[in-house]
Amino acid sequence: MLHDQLPAFFTTAGLVAIAEIGDKTQLLSLLLAARFRRPLPILAAVLLATIVNHALASLLGVWIQGLVEPRILRWVLAASFLAMAVWTLIPDKLDEDEQPRGRWGAFATTLVVFFVAEIGDKTQLATTALAARYDSVLLVTAGSTLGMLIANAPVILLGPRIISRLPLRLVRRVAAVAFALLALVTVMAW
Repeated sequence: MLHDQLPAFFTTAGLVAIAEIGDKTQLLSLLLAARFRRPLPILAAVLLATIVNHALASLLGVWIQGLVEPRILRWVLAASFLAMAVWTLIPDKLDEDEQPRGRWGAFATTLVVFFVAEIGDKTQLATTALAARYDSVLLVTAGSTLGMLIANAPVILLGPRIISRLPLRLVRRVAAVAFALLALVTVMAW
């Protein structure tokens, strides 16, 4: 029943969208938009990089879910969500080696740099944990991809005008509370 699984999609989309605000990959999107000034190829590359990266993360999450005993997995996931809550409170910045170079054009540069920057990022790890929680590669990947686009598309299209107006500290706090609540729900409802 699809309606029973929709919470996986909506929870993932919402958490990833909130967690992505102020994240290093959102800052990377801003840099790529400023560097290339070609929003459509950048958006297309972010979409493709996210689908591939987060599908792999979701597959890993579902695989882990099948290996670990449910009562142990519940506590591991709750601890993971609490760790995400704390991590979300820490502002991100781009490392020097993650700066876009631009030799290959807007699409290829964005695809490679965004995919690599997302490896081990909090939204990728959240996707893995959410896939383990909901046991759904498709819905979690679709939700996390939508969440990434919700957070990154305005930055790519509107650039510095929008990012400078966001209350990043408040957004990080809201994301932390959302992850903490998910940890609580995981412990209580599983």
